[in-house]
Amino acid sequence: MEFYATLPPGIEDIASDEIEELGGKVFESRFGKGRVFFHGTSSLVPKLNFLGRSIERIVILLFRGYFQSLDEIYRKIYEIDFHFLENKTFAVRSLRSGVHNFTSVDVARVAGQAVIDSYLKAYGKRLKVNLNEPQVIIRVDVIENELFVGIDTTGDWALHKRWWRVYNHPAHLNSTIAYAMVKLADWNKNKTLLDPMCGSGTIPIEAALFGRKIPPNKCRDFAYFNIFGKQLMKIAESRENLEIYGIEKFEKHLRGARMNATNAGVIDTINFSLGDATKISGDHDCIITNPPYGLRIAKKGIIANLYKKFCFAAKNCIHDQSKLVVITSESKLMKRAIEAANLSVIERRYVRYGGLDTWIFTITL
Repeated sequence: MEFYATLPPGIEDIASDEIEELGGKVFESRFGKGRVFFHGTSSLVPKLNFLGRSIERIVILLFRGYFQSLDEIYRKIYEIDFHFLENKTFAVRSLRSGVHNFTSVDVARVAGQAVIDSYLKAYGKRLKVNLNEPQVIIRVDVIENELFVGIDTTGDWALHKRWWRVYNHPAHLNSTIAYAMVKLADWNKNKTLLDPMCGSGTIPIEAALFGRKIPPNKCRDFAYFNIFGKQLMKIAESRENLEIYGIEKFEKHLRGARMNATNAGVIDTINFSLGDATKISGDHDCIITNPPYGLRIAKKGIIANLYKKFCFAAKNCIHDQSKLVVITSESKLMKRAIEAANLSVIERRYVRYGGLDTWIFTITL
């Protein structure tokens, strides 16, 4: 079987590694495009949905090719065998990227009609559509002039929307990106981890779930239940004694972080405290954080000063083998702060999420 995973553009290499570790055979990864293509058996469907930390959606690929018009999209989808829709309701979900003379709504409408007509011609029955609670979701993505058609095994609730999030920080980080940052820092259970601007706790919680082998998507349903049955993975969770610290300046957000960690079952693994990121101390192997960008919370001058003070404080808390990983949309301000503190950038990678252009800096002494 052929599959593709969707994810925030910029972390394709991390997602590819995870897919390979879980048994998939990656044959194409387009950096910056938010898609990884791989081969595998149907057993990957529950495994990747249940255990995938860096991916947002798993799709069984039915068709992939190029097109020039909406009519051609109809014809290509019409040729697909939709036998698996027998006695099931369906809906089409469409994502469109690029310059076209039609919308994603147009794509969904045309694709839906093609599915109905194809099944009627092949099996003499008219399929039932249920746009709100379909038993099967057909995903039709149009990226520039390329068409992808598949079975969405995840469902409308993407994998980055973790079950444990009961408190939402106004600028909380996508969980898949938080996990990617943990991987970029080369963190493991034998290293200390500090998030000095932890907000609602996303980074420390993702690290704790990873370190304790707790499935990130264990408390939810998946779209594949209606195709393959309710298959779930049994995982031996760990009670490792981890050194993970989260510092937050605002008491409201700190309470929210503790609520989220409690719901995730890792409140006993993370040491949360009220504090200032510009006054941190100690010796840490990994400092990973998502500071304010100045979009919702503060002005650029304040942000520039925060970044500079933070970099100087962080420099005194790391050693030669440490890594400092920071994400921001204010790349220039962060670059200046890093240079002012005489720190070194190992990598600066572009990541797009939530409609924002952001960069992840991996930094050392």
